[in-house]
Amino acid sequence: MLFNSITFLVFLVITVSLYWVLPSRARLSMIFIASLAFYGFWRVEFLPVMLASVLIDYFAAQKIFLVKEQAKKKIWLYLSLTINLGLLFYFKYLIFVAENIISLGSLLGIEAGPILLNIVLPLGISFYTFQTISYTIDVYRGVIEPEKDFLTYASFVTFFPQLVAGPVLRAIEVIPQLTNRPKFQWSNIAFGLQRIIFGLFLKVVLADSLGPIVDDAFSQNISSYGAIDILTIAFLFGFQIYFDFSAYSHIAIGTARMMGIYFPENFNFPYLACSPKDFWKRWHISLSSWIRDYVYLPLTGTKFHDRSIGGLASGTTDNKVKALLLTWAIMGLWHGAAWTFLVWGLYHAFAILTYRVVLKFGRSLPQAIQYYGGILVTLPFMMLGWIPFRAESLETCFLMYSKFFSPASYFSLGLRENIYLVAAFLLLSTFFARLVQKIFVPWLNKNKILSIITESFFFAVVITFCVIYLRSSNQFIYFQF
Repeated sequence: MLFNSITFLVFLVITVSLYWVLPSRARLSMIFIASLAFYGFWRVEFLPVMLASVLIDYFAAQKIFLVKEQAKKKIWLYLSLTINLGLLFYFKYLIFVAENIISLGSLLGIEAGPILLNIVLPLGISFYTFQTISYTIDVYRGVIEPEKDFLTYASFVTFFPQLVAGPVLRAIEVIPQLTNRPKFQWSNIAFGLQRIIFGLFLKVVLADSLGPIVDDAFSQNISSYGAIDILTIAFLFGFQIYFDFSAYSHIAIGTARMMGIYFPENFNFPYLACSPKDFWKRWHISLSSWIRDYVYLPLTGTKFHDRSIGGLASGTTDNKVKALLLTWAIMGLWHGAAWTFLVWGLYHAFAILTYRVVLKFGRSLPQAIQYYGGILVTLPFMMLGWIPFRAESLETCFLMYSKFFSPASYFSLGLRENIYLVAAFLLLSTFFARLVQKIFVPWLNKNKILSIITESFFFAVVITFCVIYLRSSNQFIYFQF
């Protein structure tokens, strides 16, 4: 079931209404059943895979908590990790690994037959696998006690607003909210509706309108493009994936808030970051903080956090190059079973390592120069990082990057004029939106009547555009991960 569909809007009205009228136990049952229906609307045959992950980690966490010997705790933890990561490997990476083994064998003169496996990647498996893994690890670390009630735990893992594409939630953030329903407040309904409407606008009006432009640009002969063309294309896809993914997060956060449940924010104007470190405090915050606490910090021996805050580059000042490279390799391959995603991960590792070196020489500069100069350098560097994320092959990826090392390519333009204008408009709109949020909104909130009039007009325009552009055929980009 897609967020950008009439079906979901009907489903949302029914679910939220039942949530507030049902008693406590029935409410949890409703959430669990509704979440299974939401997921099963896509492919019902993959429900057992998700439920297997839920069951495994529920019982593993109980055993980890009950046994006294540390060695036995580790056995149950490793069992949980092995099964969860095994399922993820089978569905997401088995064909990729097999194809590369066959290719390597071919180079060595060993011929093998074609791969006959036809494996369909279950929707959202990367997200709910990370969520269940963090639960058992937190129980092992003593951060939380295991949830005794299976229905509560199952509702946490399968909770439909975040099930398919995050945010990646932690038990300590959500389970207490499921067990203690807050009082009904119209302010939560209003806030949730606003976030959902704004999310739909970002998706159906902006992201889906950029999609055909980006697809067409990547389908053309890349060798005919100049360096400015490649930069423009990178910016356009950067905005497309930002609008698309932040839209999902807005709708997920808004849907949960309509039920009085608070999700952590997942984006915070990432394209106005003043450094790669700052970017990963602002982009996909729940995933970057998850990778930090469950991969990077353990590799460096540094204390972990227990909340979805911060970002991948925060938490330690040690220059652990190997840990950083390994973490980013995992981060890249988590997004997809392709070498291009590995390149994407290592690109960001290089960005952070470079920033750590440059930072030593830039600390003496005035704060304003560090901040605004940092934005001017960070923005194009992060946008160019989207090339391997979107490119169909390593050959295409490296061909696009090679344009920046050819002086002559800076003097040729191969795109239509309006595409450059679209990219420039979106870039200016990003800075304008930040100014509105930081200056105009606080001023407007001082005048209640004017604030109501302005918000009403704004959402009337947004809703009108959503109705005009709404179509359910375009799924979210992160569904493939």
